[in-house]
Amino acid sequence: MKKLLLIAALFLTIGTLQAQNFAFGPRAGISQTKISLKKGNFTPGDAETGYHIGLFARLGGGGLYVQPEVLYTQTSGSFVFNGPSPGNNSSFSADFNRLDIPVMVGFKLFKILRVQAGPIASIDINSEIKDTFDVIQEVDFKSSTLGYQAGIGVDIGNLYLDAKYEGGLGSITDNIGMFETDQRINQWVFSLGFKLF
Repeated sequence: MKKLLLIAALFLTIGTLQAQNFAFGPRAGISQTKISLKKGNFTPGDAETGYHIGLFARLGGGGLYVQPEVLYTQTSGSFVFNGPSPGNNSSFSADFNRLDIPVMVGFKLFKILRVQAGPIASIDINSEIKDTFDVIQEVDFKSSTLGYQAGIGVDIGNLYLDAKYEGGLGSITDNIGMFETDQRINQWVFSLGFKLF
């Protein structure tokens, strides 16, 4: 009897999700990342390219939807510490490896175009900062941070294309060595999802 009830509940759940336009599949893409430094005598470098790969789901009805994602993200960036004289400047390079969990809320326009926004939680997996003179031995990265994403998307058959801007709501570290900073990741994210069902 329990098995029969479980099977009935499974079919009811699948039917409900299909009625609400449920979608699930893989997602991958690239990003253009720039580090924002709000404190300290630092100058950000040029934007650098990263990538992400993972899974997404979408649930909605009546034009509105919620789209959670789980993504492994690798990004990088660079910046310069401006010393008291030009010869004392130090260049830094940063690599960020994170587990990103954005939850987008959006609505469809004209059946193919989407507008969306929502929060993103980022969990640090393995990030590091290196400098020209190997002065910085260790940086205390926060284990998790919050941010936001907003953008547009296009649905073409089973292909879901997204272009989003991501901004950090909190710093990923408060200091680099003995230098106080407020370091955040801002990036443009371009991704392609494929609906499996």
